[in-house]
Amino acid sequence: MGRPVIGICAALERARWSVWDQPAALLALNYVTAVQRASGVALMLPPDERLVEDPERLLELIDGLMLAGGADIDPASYGQEAHPETVDTVPERDAFEIALTRAAIERDLPVLGICRGMQLINVARGGTLVQHVPDLFGHQEHRRVVGSFAGAEHDVILTEGSLAAAAAGEVVHVTKSHHHQGVERLGDGLVVSGISTMDDLPEAIELPGRRFVLGVQWHPEADEGSSVVGAFVQAAAQVAGRAAAALARE
Repeated sequence: MGRPVIGICAALERARWSVWDQPAALLALNYVTAVQRASGVALMLPPDERLVEDPERLLELIDGLMLAGGADIDPASYGQEAHPETVDTVPERDAFEIALTRAAIERDLPVLGICRGMQLINVARGGTLVQHVPDLFGHQEHRRVVGSFAGAEHDVILTEGSLAAAAAGEVVHVTKSHHHQGVERLGDGLVVSGISTMDDLPEAIELPGRRFVLGVQWHPEADEGSSVVGAFVQAAAQVAGRAAAALARE
């Protein structure tokens, strides 16, 4: 079976390299290495406004869609005004990823949302977000050190028999988190399958009835011991295998 192609949505940021300081499509390398470690091929997907109306051509090129972490989602996409702590939004990225997510789910492609990506899945399904978790719980434990996973470990309780538990390989899972927003009202058809032991904040959501649609609020790509990305790539490999078998029969 060939290596599955995993499309990973990229951020739009200003970046410096060599003598250049310019806007860039940016993706942290640990997302790429996590996919490659699981025997997938990583394909970076920068926002493309022309694909918002018709994402199918892009989805034909990949076997699984990974929604990476990054900037806050524009609250206009879920019908709210911006909280003072909601910053650095990139509406064109949001529109692109929402369109891709909806179309990927319709095609039954495997989808893994990580941190912001979990929130994006929820928004794509019509849900809303808590824009600043400390307002709700009165602590900063979900993002202890800004820009670092130092001291970020905490336990998440996963629902027995859920996709989240199967992907993690256990029901009590130690995670690395770095976020200040979270799921509020669940989107259509989604279920919560993981809860933080610190405060009952949803930390995993999934869509029953689909091959693999999972959002995790933590960062499995930053944890070499995590099996979550591997489980997602394995689901994408099954898609790639079926597509190859169909071509062979033609």
